[in-house]
Amino acid sequence: MITGQQESPGMSRLPKEFADRLANPFVRFLRIESAGGAMLLFFTVAALILSNSPWAGSFEHAWETQVGLQVGSIEFARSLREWINDGLMTLFFFVVALELKRELVLGELSKPRMAALSIVAALGGMIVPAAIYLALQSGQPGQHGWGTVMATDTAFVIGCLALLGSRIPQSLRVFMLSLAIVDDIGAILVVAIGYSSDIAWWPLVMAALGLLVIRAITLLGFRSFPLYFLVGVCIWFAVDASGIHATITGVMLGLMTPARRWVSDQRLYAILGQVIAHPASSEGSGVTKDRQTLQMAEIAARETLSPVERLEIALHPWVGFVIMPLFAFANAGMSLTLSELESLLTVAVFLGFVLGKPIGILFFCWLAIRLHIATRPPELSWRLLAGGSLLAGIGFTMALFIANMAFDNSLIDSAKLGIFFASVFSAVAGLALLMWIPERVKTP
Repeated sequence: MITGQQESPGMSRLPKEFADRLANPFVRFLRIESAGGAMLLFFTVAALILSNSPWAGSFEHAWETQVGLQVGSIEFARSLREWINDGLMTLFFFVVALELKRELVLGELSKPRMAALSIVAALGGMIVPAAIYLALQSGQPGQHGWGTVMATDTAFVIGCLALLGSRIPQSLRVFMLSLAIVDDIGAILVVAIGYSSDIAWWPLVMAALGLLVIRAITLLGFRSFPLYFLVGVCIWFAVDASGIHATITGVMLGLMTPARRWVSDQRLYAILGQVIAHPASSEGSGVTKDRQTLQMAEIAARETLSPVERLEIALHPWVGFVIMPLFAFANAGMSLTLSELESLLTVAVFLGFVLGKPIGILFFCWLAIRLHIATRPPELSWRLLAGGSLLAGIGFTMALFIANMAFDNSLIDSAKLGIFFASVFSAVAGLALLMWIPERVKTP
């Protein structure tokens, strides 16, 4: 015990740092998404400039570079773009699933009727755009691309909301983030069901066994992330070999991640109460009772956060500032030629987002509230919902993700053009409506 020193009141607490302002997981998620949206915009513009420059051929060729392993006659290789789309995007969907799990168990969506509003709105925002697209593309070469207009770009939407500051209430940010997350989960299910090749069942059986292994080691109390990562990689290869798009692995593993912490606050305080200062005369660094107590306190402090929270904190910056901008840089390039504006496919994609998203979201919200399936926060007016539903038409990165699987080379540029113009229009229209709303609501 240390004596003879006067402790200031602040000594019993951790030092205050700027990073402490990001402690709230939801606020932290919003801030990373907002900043990530700016990064995403920068690399999107860079890809568009390069793909319409004299270096367009070299830029495209770089993404087609084959990268992989070869052992004897067995070769496992993909283009650099495919590794980004299939491999790195798995981490994106893993983080999306982590955030959904955290919100459903611990956060804003833990109340069923509050969660229902975002979930039902996301369903409407997927079904109606797809229906409009199919109505315009029935019997046309682009008919198979219906999944393209179902996705909402989380980073760009949250980035647009960040521009509005105190003009909008926090409830709209919660609603839009939840909607976009559910939308992303829906998008990867669409990919798995609608855009996977012939299914091989034995690899799927191996993937299912891998998931059982994950569940078993969780029940047995293993908390080593590298072990889970190793099993997760094996599951990814099994799903990939089955013909189902491997990114769904990220969703499954994210939803299986425990959201409950191992050490309670009460136990943590009890352990910290045992921590004592090392005697001044102690020598060496051997195993002592004091050192064991400090190590136990370190583990206890770490384990007061659930695995969902710890993984999200660790991975979300990498996804927001590296993976998503890299994905946009690899996939957003297209030739901006006026001839493509006459394409019916471009029009179908544009109207699917611009009309389908707001109509689907607002109608399904109204229906869910009318049937008493969901509740609407009092401060979340229908005008705010209308502005948010327009912003949901920003499909960009997720739409590009699906479009790359749905369209061949003869149609992909037309689809990209529709995605690009729909995203720009939706952003401008949504921001204009939300800025026009007269009442200013101060966010906490």
